[in-house]
Amino acid sequence: MNTAAVLDVVRAGALTTVQDEGRPGHAHLGVPRSGALDVPAHRLANRLVGNPARAAATLETTLDGVALRPHTPVIVAVTGAPAPVRVDGRPVAWGAPVRVPAGAVLDVGRATDGLRSYVAVAGGVDVEPVLGSRATDLLSGLGPAPLVDGAELPLGAARFTPPAPDAASFRAPPRELVLPLFLGPRHDWFTPESLRTLAGGGHRVSPAANRIGLRTEGPALTRAKEDELPSEGMVLGAVQVPPDGLPVVFLADHPVTGGYPVVGVVPERCLAAAAQAVPGTPVRFTVRDA
Repeated sequence: MNTAAVLDVVRAGALTTVQDEGRPGHAHLGVPRSGALDVPAHRLANRLVGNPARAAATLETTLDGVALRPHTPVIVAVTGAPAPVRVDGRPVAWGAPVRVPAGAVLDVGRATDGLRSYVAVAGGVDVEPVLGSRATDLLSGLGPAPLVDGAELPLGAARFTPPAPDAASFRAPPRELVLPLFLGPRHDWFTPESLRTLAGGGHRVSPAANRIGLRTEGPALTRAKEDELPSEGMVLGAVQVPPDGLPVVFLADHPVTGGYPVVGVVPERCLAAAAQAVPGTPVRFTVRDA
């Protein structure tokens, strides 16, 4: 760690966490993978500042951004949900490398589309790893705590790399979130009418959605079986249906076991869009057989 390279947190925002690509391979210990919800945006932010795209930790903001003050000059990039970006009040580019002088304030404002922005700094956020990852896991409590005003974040040493891309593009969140759903392992616990309801587009993103799962509002699914189900392993993208009948799409901080039936699984590649879907966004599952 370069001890002189530090970021002061001037404004922490509603929920800003340190994220990398998580800690896979520990589910048998009861530890979720965690990591960035919008992995492509996280990787792009790192590439723009010359970090290893899969290795360095970024900051994941939620809705209202973050403000930071570096002790030394740094190169930063903001990707994911577009937001106004300013250095000491002066507008600078979103989705491109930006130099922030020592002592200047980088302010990432409220997202104008989507929910989560990613702030990468050359050298990466260099907090202490836990089980091989710097990711904040809100379910298990592993990793650094969410940012608070006045906190200090250490940075790693920036590496020399070939020039990064000039800028990033952004695909706006769709007006309707369409998620492929591969049925199983417990789709037979629901009535055929419930499966048609899933595909009907009557659900929407709930304000209660978080890093653990995208919760939905809308018509409840009806069970065909009312038996008790022993706890089973849960995977990223599993769509669990609790007693209220409203599907929950498990995201990065999901529990590794659960006792409610899983009607199907959304492929991991489709979850970045779920991470950026704002409350009220219509949700439709395209049901497929495994």
